[in-house]
Amino acid sequence: MTDIAAAGTFALGDRSVNRMGYGSMQLAGPGVFGPPKDRAAALAVLREAVASGVNHIDTSDFYGPHVTNQLIREALHPYPDGLVIVTKVGAVRGEDASWNPALAPAELERAVHDNLRNLGLDVLEVVNFRVMGHGVSEGSIEAPFTALAELQRRGLIRHLGISNATAAQVAEARGIAEVVCVQNLYNLAQRGDDALIDALAGAGIAYVPFFPLGGFTPLQSSVLSEVAQELGATPMQVALAWLLHRAPNVLLIPGTSSVGHLRENLAAVGLELPADALSKLEAIGGR
Repeated sequence: MTDIAAAGTFALGDRSVNRMGYGSMQLAGPGVFGPPKDRAAALAVLREAVASGVNHIDTSDFYGPHVTNQLIREALHPYPDGLVIVTKVGAVRGEDASWNPALAPAELERAVHDNLRNLGLDVLEVVNFRVMGHGVSEGSIEAPFTALAELQRRGLIRHLGISNATAAQVAEARGIAEVVCVQNLYNLAQRGDDALIDALAGAGIAYVPFFPLGGFTPLQSSVLSEVAQELGATPMQVALAWLLHRAPNVLLIPGTSSVGHLRENLAAVGLELPADALSKLEAIGGR
């Protein structure tokens, strides 16, 4: 079994988590909607992740909706000491599987209570405010983030983060309440947050790339495939290893609904990238 602690740890709020975590989004049905095709397999993946040392699981009650949180509760509750479950709010799902903004204070409070109920928790460890939209878009997040800060003061949330946000929105959020993590699109090919990652590292704030392997359109690169072949690894393992190398505050949450694929992802922590491989990989993002 891979020792994922080899990749080190980083602070997530007042907890320390292994840098290799797990994202639950793929446990829901097609389009992140409805139940999984194989419920037993989904439960097995969650249990295998925790048995392998994963102590940072990313989820949301709008995955399904409700599906992934209910799976997490069924598979892992009562939760082991040290397990940090991070969720996000800011959207609801329509009956047609659409993703719709839900930013009013009452909607955010309802989302927090949905997460608490479906996860079987009294308080949520970390809640990310998800800035809705295809790609990032500028605009003030003061009103919804202030509403979440109020729920934090009421004791329903321990720590706050922000997702799909610009650097300006991150700064605005930090002016309202402490931000312990930023969760944005970032991977070997999509490097727009390079400066933000470095700034957050200096501030001791975790950066959690979503779609670390490209998401719905998996990373495809002849250079990545070439490096993987040279190292005797899969392209996805190389992409994850590069992210771990990128900065010490990067926390990974690759998702999968397969135990075999989970083990492959976790094994990326043991992959060493020599200097010539790093040079080739850096060129993919044009850095």
